[in-house]
Formats: sequence, structure tokens, C-alpha cells
Amino acid sequence: ALIACPDGRVVATTDFMIEGRHFRRSWSEPYDIGRKAAARNLADVAAMGGRATALLVALAAPAELELAWALAFADGLREECQLVGASVVGGDTSSADSIVVAVTALGDLEGRAPVTRSGAQVGDVVAVCGRLGWAAAGLAVLGRGFRAPRVVVEAHRRPQPPYDAGPEAALLGAHAMVDVSDGLVADLGHVARASSVRIDLDRDAFELAQPLLDVGAAVGADPLSFVLTGGDDHALAACFPVDVELPEHW
Repeated sequence: ALIACPDGRVVATTDFMIEGRHFRRSWSEPYDIGRKAAARNLADVAAMGGRATALLVALAAPAELELAWALAFADGLREECQLVGASVVGGDTSSADSIVVAVTALGDLEGRAPVTRSGAQVGDVVAVCGRLGWAAAGLAVLGRGFRAPRVVVEAHRRPQPPYDAGPEAALLGAHAMVDVSDGLVADLGHVARASSVRIDLDRDAFELAQPLLDVGAAVGADPLSFVLTGGDDHALAACFPVDVELPEHW
């Protein structure tokens, strides 16, 4: 593939999804797995303030995998890419004992400075855009053999990253930003280490949505733990100068 790069710089990221570790065919339809495989990478591009332009996808699968599964998976990849105007431009296929997906995303900064993990400054305000804890609540439900509340199960199956918020944060002057894939505490920890700062989180600043409260009560877990340590929602967390007026969705 030949990809246009008007900015002259390319944002690049890659990610694995391994059957049994990152997804289960008994829990998720192939279409949802395709959407999730794309979203995990498209969100990483957004987290640098970029817009994704292309995906390269490598798929290894058992020989007996139905063609319909692969086609539905491809539909999911394509339709998630359409949300940001990107395309699947190439890749590779091979055989394996279980399904392994490797996705590489490429993106363009459109003339903006990249927002890295290492730019956070003392006195910055940390803000989040997107859902936190919903996918973790869904995983807790699925792990106990249930399929409800449906809204959190769907959040686990198919994340909804706030793609436009990445470039928006860059234009607002964000000093640092990260995609929340491993949990808010863990991912902000990457920012703190890279920036040589400490990050304070105030538990009273978090709204706990009713589905998280319901799941927490049902499985005997603190719903705040879903928010602070749950991954796979792919919200964006950014560090802004204290005087920046943030939109309400941050």
C-alpha cells in the first residue's frame, strides 16, 4: 500500500488480539471482534492528537474457521474504520491453533504537534473523555456466565473510543495524553513516569453510572475499581494547563 502523508510525519501503533486472552468467540460475534480490533488501534492514534488513515491487519486462524466468521470480522474492521475515515489497506493471513489478530494503524497529525505521554507538567489538570469501567463491568458479568446488564456486556464486546477528542485535546493545548486501555491508574502511571511527575486522582471526582453500581452490587465488587483499574474502554485521559476551558464532555 502507498499512504499519503500530507503532514510529513506518521503516527504508528500496533496491537495484538489473541483468542482466549483478549476475546472469546463464545462471548463475542466476529463482527464485534473486528470492531474492537480496529478500535484498539484507532484510539492509540487519537491519543497522540492524530487522525487514523490506514490499518494493516494480519490474521492467523485455525483451518476449520468458517469463511462467514472471517467475512463478518472484516465487516467489523471496515465499519469501525469508517468512523474516522480510515481504510484497511493490506495485511497477511496464516494458520494457527487459535485466532490471532495483529493490527497496525497509521495516522496523520494534520499539522498539529504530537501529544505524547512525556509532556505533563506540574500543576496540570487531568481530564478524561469517554466511558471508564464499563468494559470491565461487562467482563465481570460475562466471567460469571451472565449476559446482563446488556449495556456493559456490549461495552466489553465493542468499545466506543471518543476519536474526535484526540485532535480536539491537541488543539486545546494538552501537554500529555494516553488511551485508557489497561486501566486509568495504570495508563496515567505511564504518563507520570514518562513526564517525571506525580498524578493525584480524587475519588469524589468520578461519577459512577448506575450500570456500574448494579454490577458491583451483583458481583460483590467496588464499582470504583472498574473505573480506576478496568481497561478496554479506550477513553482518552489528558493533562491540560490549568487555565484551559474544557468542553463539558471532558
